Amino acid sequence: MRRCPAWVPLLVLALTVGQLAVAEWWPGIERFADKAFGARLLAYPLLMLVAPACWWLANRRREPRPTPPYGAFTLVMLPFLVDVTGNSLDLYDAVVWWDDANHFANWFLLLTGLGLLVCGAVRPRWAVVLVVCGLGAILAIGWEVGEWWTFIRHGTELDTAYEDTLGDEVLGTLGALCAALLVARLSRAASR
Repeated sequence: MRRCPAWVPLLVLALTVGQLAVAEWWPGIERFADKAFGARLLAYPLLMLVAPACWWLANRRREPRPTPPYGAFTLVMLPFLVDVTGNSLDLYDAVVWWDDANHFANWFLLLTGLGLLVCGAVRPRWAVVLVVCGLGAILAIGWEVGEWWTFIRHGTELDTAYEDTLGDEVLGTLGALCAALLVARLSRAASR
């Protein structure tokens, strides 16, 4: 992670925005219908840039300025690319387990990146686990509220939304727990 070049998170951002633009502006692609791609085209790039912007604001006056953690930024951005690519390849409809695996894996990636960014000074290690897992649970709930608001409440998935939402929140939180354990282990190794 320490050696990740600056172009990697920029590539992830560009690939995500490019797929979102195609989904929004290319008419007649059924797999993108009723999936709020207009909202995603606005929200995803903004959400992807929150972590780098916060890091920059927190470090703008430090001298010498530390090297940006491009690896952590990439981990935070990858779930957005995975989600959009899953839609572009029609994996949500074609692969039964894709949505569940996606929630677990994306929360693992996201919370590993966020954990690396925010938990460097958190001690003891068990507190790292609580912070990262708790943040993951909060973000999983927020994500599901966002899905409900943008395309479930007036869409065709309302009948199965309750069960799917609960499952997604549990899988996201489990992914966050695994990320928390990894970040705690990495912070232990770094402190040696």
